[in-house]
Amino acid sequence: MSVTTVEAPGSDHRDPLPPSMVERMTLILDAFPGRFARLTLEDVARATRLPRSTAHRILDQLVNLNWLDHSSLGYSLGRRALHLGGDEYAHGELRASAAPLVHGLMVRTGMTVHLAVLDEGRVQYLDKLGGRRATTVPSRVGGHAPASSTALGKAMLAALPAEDVDDLVGARPATRTPCSIADLGALHQELNRIRDRGGVAYERGECFPDIACVAAAVHGPEGPVGAISLVGDLKAPLERLAPLVAHATHRVSALLFPGRS
Repeated sequence: MSVTTVEAPGSDHRDPLPPSMVERMTLILDAFPGRFARLTLEDVARATRLPRSTAHRILDQLVNLNWLDHSSLGYSLGRRALHLGGDEYAHGELRASAAPLVHGLMVRTGMTVHLAVLDEGRVQYLDKLGGRRATTVPSRVGGHAPASSTALGKAMLAALPAEDVDDLVGARPATRTPCSIADLGALHQELNRIRDRGGVAYERGECFPDIACVAAAVHGPEGPVGAISLVGDLKAPLERLAPLVAHATHRVSALLFPGRS
């Protein structure tokens, strides 16, 4: 004689928990759709179907091991996860969102356009697009330059608290040319001027001789996630070009973080 068990309406029939900790950790990491995704504990528990207490315990372990970061805004992928994925994974969303705007700047101005991120106390160039002077600008995709000597870097540093700038730059900013800022106090004064201008940074011969740039940062919920610059010669009308760069970075920020005011 067979017995049929009828489940009461509304009863919880949660799927069985994955048997191993590795599988549970993988479930949680897979819940993050991209580099800039931020999830709450409730988001993670809902996406993974793990009990809230289990999800919370594993999230804490992943944060402690640098697989995830945690702030008041939620959890996001951490240094270890991004390093394992490589630069394309770490910056793919930024490059994809910025691509049409970077291209538009190049077409409209005929100038070289850079997209970069902060990498400790340096900028790392993610993209470099065309323009008449492209071959005369000695930057390269994947290359680095001191943040304090570039408009890109100064725009991003200006979006950080002073103590974070000190940690990144050190007691003596790295220099590239005689025009580079070599004093930390002078750098902070320059960053204050950039903040007063609404985040627009200029560079004239500080990183490469005879090269001038105007840049602005792409802002995220917790600070700068990148920057865009226009590159010209020392006679380039940077002040007239600044609104174009600022508008482009605002658009990229809106694409990456649509809920951010």
